[in-house]
Amino acid sequence: MIKQALLGEFLHEAENTRKLLKAIPDSALNWKPSEKNWTTGQLASHIAEVYNWYESTFNQDVFDMGTYQYDKGDISKAENIVAKFEENVAKAQKVIENSDENAYFNEWKMEMNGNVLFPPMPKVQVVRVFLYNHLYHHRGELVVYLRSTGNKVPGLYGPTADDNRS
Repeated sequence: MIKQALLGEFLHEAENTRKLLKAIPDSALNWKPSEKNWTTGQLASHIAEVYNWYESTFNQDVFDMGTYQYDKGDISKAENIVAKFEENVAKAQKVIENSDENAYFNEWKMEMNGNVLFPPMPKVQVVRVFLYNHLYHHRGELVVYLRSTGNKVPGLYGPTADDNRS
């Protein structure tokens, strides 16, 4: 039952992520709100990358960021970011579908060069916090980026101010 709940939320929210990523025009990719922030393209690429972490989260007990490598590809075009998202989300869905619920309460942690970056906790909690909530946080940022650049925001949980209201 836990797997079905995680998968249901995953599928619903992947569609919301898809809508949001497809709303990014190329003209907004280099915009960032301050020098401390990522560009829109970097943020969108990071959102796509989160789906690449499912394999390590579900199937390993330690995620070693010191050895982690990710090819984000060419992020100079929004369609490339969407394509990377589609690739990663398909793999992530298979990981959930093939996951063993008996392992959901195994301890998991993230390390880098022997230093703990993410404290040990049950995998199911990591899925909720590190994969799902982390993604939702960055999607919220992306909504603000779209608004700040004068672009339309798709409805994720109902209509937005950009939707036609009769």
